[in-house]
Amino acid sequence: MMIEHVAIWVRDLEKMKDYYVNFFGAVSNQKYINPVTSFESYFLSFETGSRLEIMTKPGIPANANDTVVMQHEGLIHLAFGIGDREAVDKKAVELKAEGYPILRGPRTTGDGYYEFETLDPENNRIEVTEIKPNH
Repeated sequence: MMIEHVAIWVRDLEKMKDYYVNFFGAVSNQKYINPVTSFESYFLSFETGSRLEIMTKPGIPANANDTVVMQHEGLIHLAFGIGDREAVDKKAVELKAEGYPILRGPRTTGDGYYEFETLDPENNRIEVTEIKPNH
């Protein structure tokens, strides 16, 4: 069994698509638009086959997660494995140079992962981690 995709409500569909395409190598499908409900979405596919659906529609409440300290129950972050420690460091430098905050790291966590935490353009938490063998 596998997770087929994860979905995120967003305000700026195009900005979010560009973020995941430009920084994480996603490939986007053609935008889906439902003119009756004003629902719009993209499916973003990644090299490993995983997919992220980003969706927008008028009237969706704002993200309630505190961007620094407080978190809430439920899905809390997306984690991207991008290679070795050097790749993690390079991605942290790249995102920081583009104005995205680095919340923690790069660092080695208690369970042995080398990673950093950041936020996407709409303050969804992202972890960028090394890919560990056999995981």
